[in-house]
Amino acid sequence: MKMIREKVQQAVEILQEKKVDMWLTFVRESSSMPDPALDMVVGQHATWQTAWIICRDGETIAVAGSLDVASIEDNPAYGTVVPYVQGIRDELLGVLRRKNPRRIAINYSTDSVMADGLTHGMYLLLMSMLEGTPYAKRLVSSQDIIAALRGRKTSTEIRHMRKAIRLTLDIYDEVTGFLAPGKTEQDVAQFILKRVREHGVELAWDEDHCPAVFTGPEHAGAHYGPTKRKIEAGHVLNIDFGVKVHGYCSDLQRTWYIRRKGEKKAPKEVQHGFTVIRDSIRRAAEAMHPGVTSWKIDAIARSHITENGYPEYPHALGHQVGRAAHDGGVGLLPRWERYGKLPYGKLEEGGVFTIEPRLPIEGYGVATIEEIVWLTADGARFLSKPQRSLFLV
Repeated sequence: MKMIREKVQQAVEILQEKKVDMWLTFVRESSSMPDPALDMVVGQHATWQTAWIICRDGETIAVAGSLDVASIEDNPAYGTVVPYVQGIRDELLGVLRRKNPRRIAINYSTDSVMADGLTHGMYLLLMSMLEGTPYAKRLVSSQDIIAALRGRKTSTEIRHMRKAIRLTLDIYDEVTGFLAPGKTEQDVAQFILKRVREHGVELAWDEDHCPAVFTGPEHAGAHYGPTKRKIEAGHVLNIDFGVKVHGYCSDLQRTWYIRRKGEKKAPKEVQHGFTVIRDSIRRAAEAMHPGVTSWKIDAIARSHITENGYPEYPHALGHQVGRAAHDGGVGLLPRWERYGKLPYGKLEEGGVFTIEPRLPIEGYGVATIEEIVWLTADGARFLSKPQRSLFLV
């Protein structure tokens, strides 16, 4: 609960900064249909319709069904608990009348999944409760509040993330000794999963493609699970993998080259592709500063890759990472329709981002590295020890 209290206090400061009077997270049966905001500022679930409210003046309020009240009263982040029996409407309206907020943020967004936790049914229900009151016209999206809250990492959050990153890199070091021609992508994945279980931590995303393992040309591509495809000499192999420690994620990719008999180093075309990727990451990181527009960072890495004769990577340069591997909000995004308005957002101090370009090396596979950087007032600081050279097997 210490982390919940930290983030609630941070949310109050963000509400003051954004000039929003109240942030309302409205849920029911939230263990079955959780709002992503709950992990950040609540830390528990409730059965009946529940309004979790954080106010600009620092008051925190939970309007909840009577049988949920006892557990909520044990939550130190919420100082005022308002119970109801037959229905939430009257008690919720009573809170609104008492606070009289001019702007009420609710969790909907067309651009960020982490700010879109209010279901359509709950939105309709809320609007029916507010009908005939002035509050129905005072609703705004919480997207900017949630983006700032998830993005601006506290020192405690950074400490947890460092642990997750360190463990991921330690496992990658062990993978290098395990890789060999004849083993399959699934063999590699099982080796990694065994190490994760031994350390007693969670995966950063779904096990069906965490880890993702790709060897050689013509593999299935990103976001696909490991197959029975065998590692062969002359393959470029990459892995995308992360763990979750104390609720915070890592998300890192590394690239290996499987040497042919007699080879002491990778072929020139393999080395060149890797070098272009490595240098595109460095260039992007050097350009990252608070206030820079998102798409401009993506453009730096993207143009470096295309200027070296490779095709554009078919995704964003990077995303925020924190309590989720894809933590929502402004990332390092190209100006594509699928990213909505987010590419035009500004990078903020405290944000933690992946940088993960890729390019194909014809006949060998794909070169890709994924690093994690923390944006400070002075620029980007690597939280992961960068991969500077190809790992050779």
